[in-house]
Parts: sequence; structure tokens; C-alpha cells
Amino acid sequence: MLRYARGVVAAALATAVVTGTAGWVTGDAQPVLAGPPPGSASWRADPVLGEELPDPARSTPAEVAAFFSGLSAAERQLLLLRHPSVVGNLDGAPVELRYRANALALATEDDPRYHSLAAPGRQILAFDPRGRGQVAEVFGDLRSARRVSVVVPGSDTDAGTFDREGDVYGTPAGMARSLHAEAGPGTAVIAWAGYTTPVGVGVDAATGRLAEAGAGRLTRFAEGLTADGLPEPAVFCHSYGSVVCGLAAPRLLATDLVVLGSPGMRADDVDALRTRARVWAAKDPTDWIDDVPSVRFAGLGHGTDPTDPAFGARRVPADDAQGHTGYFAPGTDSLRAFAAIARGTAVDTEGALR
Repeated sequence: MLRYARGVVAAALATAVVTGTAGWVTGDAQPVLAGPPPGSASWRADPVLGEELPDPARSTPAEVAAFFSGLSAAERQLLLLRHPSVVGNLDGAPVELRYRANALALATEDDPRYHSLAAPGRQILAFDPRGRGQVAEVFGDLRSARRVSVVVPGSDTDAGTFDREGDVYGTPAGMARSLHAEAGPGTAVIAWAGYTTPVGVGVDAATGRLAEAGAGRLTRFAEGLTADGLPEPAVFCHSYGSVVCGLAAPRLLATDLVVLGSPGMRADDVDALRTRARVWAAKDPTDWIDDVPSVRFAGLGHGTDPTDPAFGARRVPADDAQGHTGYFAPGTDSLRAFAAIARGTAVDTEGALR
């Protein structure tokens, strides 16, 4: 983001803290994409199996997993063919079935934003074309992985920017792909762009409205992984994604929460997150996020900087990362540290990762 935009962020938020008025004029308020997957109404009304199908809006991921475990391979395939958009986005459904369902859904999409997602070999774990589009993709063998990680991106992320060629390590796919390459065998990494993110510099970026909706979706997504028999993940949260993770923390099934380039987690310290996960934080000296005041007032701002020693997070070295989107760049200390966390081999002493 341009230095001008950084100044707007800092000045507007500082003004809000002092006066209690926002004064934000750039960035559009985004309608939240919520509720069950597309096609849920026809799924609920389908009598094909002679029994009621689990309601995507009400059934827990554990209930969904139990339902699919009781089906034959032919019955699973039948539901996949009749309702690919539901099966592909149903947390708790077997991941292999979701891959096939989303491949089928993508094959029928005319929107050019999604053409690359339909390429052979891509493992699309979630795909919702509504609005700006939401996507989750897996790197590695999720079923055999001993350790799983989830990357939660920040602002200006949607299906159209999921794996853009410019600023690769600032995209969900680029971050996840780089982490998986560094973490190595036995790991799998999921790029999860599964919530409505802020666009530009505006009130959405300074408030928790979109993060609150995203926190519920992230929590359910993680529950779906464990319901399908997968390990609890380490969750890497970039920029506004760390606000999502902070609000999800008390309910989020995770071994580790790693925040990078964070504007705050809407918590004063680690204890306030009420999580049993280990909490890590990284910020490089050139990251523009450092210009954003670490405050929270009248609903604006996200609170204490997680890299502040008073916050109590384990510190991740990031001095050689560049800018706001350089944390996953190959060769950086931050990526090496992230990979150790992803493998479950990270050891810290007095808050410093080694």
C-alpha cells in the first residue's frame, strides 16, 4: 500500500481516538457473505436417499462427518453429482469428496476469475462464487499429513486475488505454497480465503464487523477438519486476518496462532484471547502496519500490538522480511520460523523463537 494510504490510516484512526468520529472516506463497506453454501435449499429438499440430509445451516461439522461415514461410496458420489456446491463447501464432509465436488463446480463456471482454479491437480477444498468469491486450497497431502497449517489472509483478498501473479507472497495461495515448500514432507498447508475481507482503507479495515463474521466461519472450518479426522492446525494470520483469528481464538481448534503484520487482535494480551494455543507474533521493521496506532476506541482500531512484549506472545524473528507482504518470502528468518512452527518443532526461550 502506498505511503499516502498509510498516512490516511494512521491519521484517521488517531483522529477517531481523539474525537470519537471516524472521518474515513476511502474503501467501500462490504456486504458480508454468510449462511450456508449455495444450493442448500435444493439439498435440504432432496429425497434421493430416502432420509433427511444434514442441514448445512444447522448441522455441526461432527454431525456432517457422522452422516457421510454412514454412506456407501455410491451414495457419496450421487450426492456429489447432484449437489456439488453444497458438498464442496460442507465442513465435516470428507476432504477427498470436497475436492471432486469443487472441481465439478468449477468446471461449469464461466467467470474468468475462476479459470485458473479449475486447472488439473489443484486441490480446492472450498469454492463459493457468490459476491467477490471465496476459496480454500490445499498444498500437500492433507489426509496423510502429520501436521496441518491454515493461512488466513487480510484485506483485499477474494477469489480474484487468491493467486495473482503480482505480490505473490501477499496472496493466500502464495503464502501457503511457500510455507509448505519450506515445512517439507509430512505437512499440509491450506490457504483459506473463506471470509469477506475489507477493501481498501476504510471503516471496514478499522472495525471488527467483518472479522466477527469471519471468526465464525474460520471456527467452523477448523472444526470440519478435526471432524474429518485431521490434526488440529497451526493457524497463520496475516494483517486483518489476525483480527479474525483474535476474535475466533476462544473457540478455535488450533495448536498455534501465528500473527504477522498484525494491526491488533482485539485483545489486550495473550490471556485475553482465552486460547490454549501457543501464540506467536512477527513484524518486520519496514512493515507499514507499524504506522497504524495500536489503540481501540469507540469500535475503531484493534488494540495492542501483538509484538509488544507486554502482549505476551512468543516473538518470531522477521528483521529480514520486507514490507507488509514479505514474511513468507524464501530465505527469510520469518519463513524458516514459520516452517518450524508448522512442523511442530519450534522451541522458544523467554519469548524468542530459536
